[in-house]
Amino acid sequence: MTETTFSVGGAAERTDMVLNIGPQHPSTHGVLRLRLVLDGEVIQHAEPVIGYMHRGAEKLFEARDYRQIVMLANRHDWLSAFSNELGVVMAVERMLGMEVPERAVWTRTLLAELNRVLNHLMFLGSYPLELGGITPVFHAFREREELQAVMEEVSGGRMHYMFNRVGGLKEDLPAGWLGRVRHAVADVRSRMDVYDRLVLGNEIFRGRTSGVGVLSADAVHAYGVSGPIARASGVDFDLRRDEPYLAYGELGDVLKVVTRPAGDCLARFEVLLEQTHNSLDLADACLDRIADLAPGPINQRLPKVLKAPEGHTYAWTENPLGINGYYLVSKGEKTPYRLKLRSASYNNIQALAVLLPGTLVADMVAILGSLFFVVGDIDK
Repeated sequence: MTETTFSVGGAAERTDMVLNIGPQHPSTHGVLRLRLVLDGEVIQHAEPVIGYMHRGAEKLFEARDYRQIVMLANRHDWLSAFSNELGVVMAVERMLGMEVPERAVWTRTLLAELNRVLNHLMFLGSYPLELGGITPVFHAFREREELQAVMEEVSGGRMHYMFNRVGGLKEDLPAGWLGRVRHAVADVRSRMDVYDRLVLGNEIFRGRTSGVGVLSADAVHAYGVSGPIARASGVDFDLRRDEPYLAYGELGDVLKVVTRPAGDCLARFEVLLEQTHNSLDLADACLDRIADLAPGPINQRLPKVLKAPEGHTYAWTENPLGINGYYLVSKGEKTPYRLKLRSASYNNIQALAVLLPGTLVADMVAILGSLFFVVGDIDK
């Protein structure tokens, strides 16, 4: 077989075309490059090429103390900042053998679910946009703004919240904040049916996504795919239920693990949408429990210089995009000896190597967008 690489224009007979999508291309969420080998309009081979915005966060962890690494950790997936912080502080707390106050546990759970809704709303709006439907993204941003307002009020940040601390949260909740959150959650829930009517009820959207980009359960396991993408292929696994952390062990009657058997682009969108509904229910359940808690601390008092004992531990969380893992190694100093980050998008995007071959170039954007990744989460 002879391969010929083309830039603009050109043609050749009896050769396969090598087409570079990116690294600067409007169809991608950031700086990703896809190297496609084409036979006419059919993709024969696909190679995701990553690393264009690598920032060396894992190396920087080694030069920051346990308070400062929270700032680095919440930036790789900029749509899931609170959840990113959570995994790091949980790993340090486990090393210290520290018990977090109950108010902090339930408030963390509430904020993690609100962050999950914010993450999912971005993709629920942007995915139809990539397929030519502009209206849903306006609805998504309206709902996001309502939830962003309460997240900003409690933390002071809109994207990088910096609200988690080793031992709990930065500070107690503002007066009346729980009521404002309850009102925001109710408002967002009352308008969520727009995605069922406007997106799932659209025959063009269904035609572009149904049966397209089918990911098998075997491929999910082989590539370590997790989160909504894995569950859309029938893999019934969710850390919140199967290895509960925070307060999820007490929310079993509310938590619903959403799965679909089809494994196509439509199934991935449906899982994301239904999971958003469930996160709003979980937020309401957390609000009810926090309202019943007696007054108490929301964090632990820490020494001026925080040192983790010598040893190692692994903490993992069910982030909005999938499983995040944090392998922490300590030599007894105030900085980590090693902090290895396992991000969801890094594994999930590798599945493109088996998803794209055999599909049309016209379906490439539909498949790429349905993986719901953040490039910073790949190039961590």
